[in-house]
Amino acid sequence: MADTINTIHTIAVARAGRVEGLRRRVYRLTVGRGKGALVCRSIDDSVTIGSHPGNGLVVADPTVSRFHARIELDANGFLLTDLDSTNGTWVGGMRVVSAYLPLKAKLQLGDVEVAFEVQRDEKDLPLSPSDRFGALVGQSPAMRRLFEELAQVAASDATVLLSGETGSGKDLAATEIHRHSARRERPFVVVDCGGLPESLIDAELFGHERGAFTGAQTARAGAFEEADGGTIFLDEVAELSPAMQVKLLRAIEARTVKRLGGSDWRKVDVRVVAATHQDLARLCNQRLFREDLYFRLAVVRLRLPPLRERLEDLPLLVKHALDEIGGDGLALDERMLAALRARHWAGNVRELRNVVQRAVVLGPAALTDDRVTERATGGEEPYKEAKARAIEEFERRYLVGLLERCDGVVAKAARAADVDAAWLFRLIKRYDIDVGRMRIKAR
Repeated sequence: MADTINTIHTIAVARAGRVEGLRRRVYRLTVGRGKGALVCRSIDDSVTIGSHPGNGLVVADPTVSRFHARIELDANGFLLTDLDSTNGTWVGGMRVVSAYLPLKAKLQLGDVEVAFEVQRDEKDLPLSPSDRFGALVGQSPAMRRLFEELAQVAASDATVLLSGETGSGKDLAATEIHRHSARRERPFVVVDCGGLPESLIDAELFGHERGAFTGAQTARAGAFEEADGGTIFLDEVAELSPAMQVKLLRAIEARTVKRLGGSDWRKVDVRVVAATHQDLARLCNQRLFREDLYFRLAVVRLRLPPLRERLEDLPLLVKHALDEIGGDGLALDERMLAALRARHWAGNVRELRNVVQRAVVLGPAALTDDRVTERATGGEEPYKEAKARAIEEFERRYLVGLLERCDGVVAKAARAADVDAAWLFRLIKRYDIDVGRMRIKAR
């Protein structure tokens, strides 16, 4: 008989110690009262609320922004996030940037009240029976749910938008979507939208004719033409300029491209997979990303969970990394695993692989001694990623030191750092800092 592991929002159905399925609690969003009430029932990991017709809950009110707020389910519960709306998102009379919701709550979006309530009924979510999907590895329910979704998506020809933090494996997911699709024998072409200057991205995507610009001595096909019959992967698509967003939208809608300096439109048969670590709905609100392009890309949206949300995968991931690196001589003990679990993993699986590689070269101390880790980081990853990781590591160390000096009192810490308390709360939640422990220690 199956055992059930209960949480507030999700029930994991286990047999013989292995999770075989998930039952997700249904939640309801209600606008208005009586027969005219607008009701949205969902089990989705993420639902946006706003006046744009592409939202999960559409509220046609002038005080509600196009993409006003998002409710998403993570390991801690239902997280409400304001998407830089004009009139703000309020809960219990307080304006929130990001907050976890109780089982019942009244949300205020502009002049509109939205009732949130977790229901008693549940929906079954199947999990993949495997702990691998190609190059992706994970035995946690979150990853096996992702593997099930990836398998379903790969079997279709739908456009996919992959979201997730840097290093979470979006590039691997895109590759495996192609490898498990009917297009697997055709080209898989990758374009790093954030790694090319504006002057080159046009020619990279759409190609150029001879003489189109200085140095164009021969004609060249662009990525869309090269991917004809296969898949094009647009990594960090949020980095595209507004002008390039227009051209990309036209290419996706019409499946035709025109080379730089050319006059002929060329038909292409491509599947589009895009990825970003940024919040495209928020960027749409800020008018930094086109809404129409966003919805063209987000036909299917999949989120890759960060490593800190699936720490039960650490032993398997370390073994996988050792198999790839050839580190048979490194044996993990419980102390090493505990040290790995205690890290924040701002760089996610990519950072873990770097740490394991250093441990193979420098010895097991690299797994437990941050000073050894810091001495060996230079030049091992792209500048942009190294910079983002360094900033995140600095923020976490700074916050811990600041809060310890202020005995865990956030208002006091905000005054000492001369920052807004709401912003400080958001960073504390992002880095999962235990403020309560600091207060107890101070007593």
